[in-house]
Amino acid sequence: MSRQNRVTPYGEIVAVIAKGTLMGNRGCLHDDAGRIVRQSQRKAWIYCLLDFKGTKRTVMAPGNYTELFFLDEATALAAGHRPCSECQRSRYKEFVARWTKGNRALLQGKSATAALIDGVLHRERLQAGNSKVTQKMSLNKLPDGCMVALPDSPTVYLVHGAQLLPWSFEGYGKPRVRSPGASVEVLTPSSVVNAIGAGFDSAWAVQFL
Repeated sequence: MSRQNRVTPYGEIVAVIAKGTLMGNRGCLHDDAGRIVRQSQRKAWIYCLLDFKGTKRTVMAPGNYTELFFLDEATALAAGHRPCSECQRSRYKEFVARWTKGNRALLQGKSATAALIDGVLHRERLQAGNSKVTQKMSLNKLPDGCMVALPDSPTVYLVHGAQLLPWSFEGYGKPRVRSPGASVEVLTPSSVVNAIGAGFDSAWAVQFL
């Protein structure tokens, strides 16, 4: 049986067979039987490398943090996670630098510490009832690497150049043409959209269906 530890761009935790390319952490979300009992335990939602210094872990061990898995970095960012400052130190520093550049109005002269960024992301990803926070934007205002939902499709798409790539747990499907003037629902948190727009180039899975 598949464990309930795969994450969608909406931040939902589901059970599927497909493997991810990144691991994530929101604290301990499961009970002793390995069942997900909460969506979050802390404000710091991070994503990590699958292999770091040869560390071996028992997935969803009782009392330990819940290992979550993502298709790729674009998915993790859309779900509201940020790079880990330990296993992805250089990536984390790049994220903070670009997040700072894209969100100066939010900072109001303060330093972009991990705690400050986590607090902003906490407000941007979930609302009452643990439903996803989204924003309406025009496609022509979005940088590549953002995840969006369209009014005429149940599929989530990755913005990539002149195309929209349909997302799934296994990879990306046949692209559709990006209509610049279209209004879409943006799943990627607004401050992360700003960071991507300021030069944080999110890596996405190379596999296609």
